[in-house]
Amino acid sequence: MSIHLHWFLPTAGDSRSVAGWGATDASRPADLAYLTQVAQAADRLGFDAVLTPTGTFCEDAWISTAALLAATERLRFLVAFRPGLISPTLAAQQAATFQRMSGGRLLLNVVTGASEVEQRRFGDHLSKDERYARCDEFLEVLRGCWSEAGLDFTGDHFRVEDARVADPDLPRPPIFFGGSSDAALRVAARQSDVWLMWGEPLEAAAEELARVRALAEAEGRTLEYGIRFHTIARDRSEDAWAQTERILESLTPETIAESQQVIAVHSASEGQARMNALHGGPIDKLVGAPNLGAGFGLVRGGAGTALVGSHDEVAERIREYHEVGFTHFILSGQPHLEEAYWFGEGVTPLLRRDGLLAELPMPTATTARG
Repeated sequence: MSIHLHWFLPTAGDSRSVAGWGATDASRPADLAYLTQVAQAADRLGFDAVLTPTGTFCEDAWISTAALLAATERLRFLVAFRPGLISPTLAAQQAATFQRMSGGRLLLNVVTGASEVEQRRFGDHLSKDERYARCDEFLEVLRGCWSEAGLDFTGDHFRVEDARVADPDLPRPPIFFGGSSDAALRVAARQSDVWLMWGEPLEAAAEELARVRALAEAEGRTLEYGIRFHTIARDRSEDAWAQTERILESLTPETIAESQQVIAVHSASEGQARMNALHGGPIDKLVGAPNLGAGFGLVRGGAGTALVGSHDEVAERIREYHEVGFTHFILSGQPHLEEAYWFGEGVTPLLRRDGLLAELPMPTATTARG
């Protein structure tokens, strides 16, 4: 399968330094003017979609992306949301409305929630395994809402009768789903269309992909696979690593220690533990594999690795991940506007030259039924 390149919409603000966990002193606030610049750049540079995060310190993903529809032409929006905080039928109706208003430009990123602190802010006091069980039911209902006959469903967390969207002919948005625990992978195998992981060295990533693929095959399903990286790509490799060093030099030992403490309190996920293992050494040894820098993970939860190098080197690393089965690459960089151009003008043409990029989807005309 061909490669889909996605970018990131910084709805918690943007800056030239690494954005940490929680509220940040962003030098570029996430106002509509700046988010429009980033979205239009991604649209112009040939990215398929932009991931729009969810969380306490992010602007609402649904509202932010809806506000950008008129300012973009082809770009799709990978909207992150938490299952279980609203009705799955209502979530399906929101998604269907987005599909109609955008011409089919919605992708869904389901975030079950790794932070107990974050979940309790929203009134969610279920355990981790209970959240995944609820998520399984949530996605069963959401997907079933696209049935012509409607869906009746009774589970431990949801009970619905005749759940449906008004127009099941509207395309159901693909479901992107991340998680590395056994409970998460069972849900991914049963309910997702694209399984996501944070960037790890090639061999470890390939092993995780094979594990999920086996679970999906046992369910009689075929998934696509995505991976999340930051990027620092330049004309010369030494320039990319020099930029990486400038970013790391701005991180004081006190900032790193404080950030690590916050991450430990907020996230107990398997994926976060795997990220933490990649930056367990001194700051001058933060290279997990060729062209893979782990320094971002010192101060931010979630994606903590970056593809660093010349345009040719970064393109080659992406080819290697593609060869083991990854087709969706969700990328970001600090700041997101400038780094979108570095990647889009330097790396993307190399992948396109080799015939590896998927054809970009165009919006579809949608009309009301009957």
